[in-house]
Amino acid sequence: QVRLVESGGGLVQPGGSLRLSCAASGNILSIGNMGWYRQAPGHQRELVAVITADGKTNYGDSVKGRFTISRDNAKKTVHLQMNSLKPEDTAVYYCNLPRVRSASGWGDYWGQGTQVTVSS
Repeated sequence: QVRLVESGGGLVQPGGSLRLSCAASGNILSIGNMGWYRQAPGHQRELVAVITADGKTNYGDSVKGRFTISRDNAKKTVHLQMNSLKPEDTAVYYCNLPRVRSASGWGDYWGQGTQVTVSS
């Protein structure tokens, strides 16, 4: 059974920073892309950032230049460094591992979500 555990959300003032982490556990053989999505109330879930297995990154237009995604393959962890946060970044953030090979086969996994609130 593959499990994703997120951490690092919270309340921050505009202009501040937060770092989200998502750790995967279980009988994992390989992980492809790792990504972060977010969903604000009344809005659809949107892509924040994704990183490939070999480290290539892609970002949503609204976070380019402010957020940085990284991964630690040995620890099966993906991070999202968020700088210059704005009130419009307020959302529940979800990590996603869409292609994980485990002892059970291939799977698409989501974290439980972590709340990020940007407010003064």
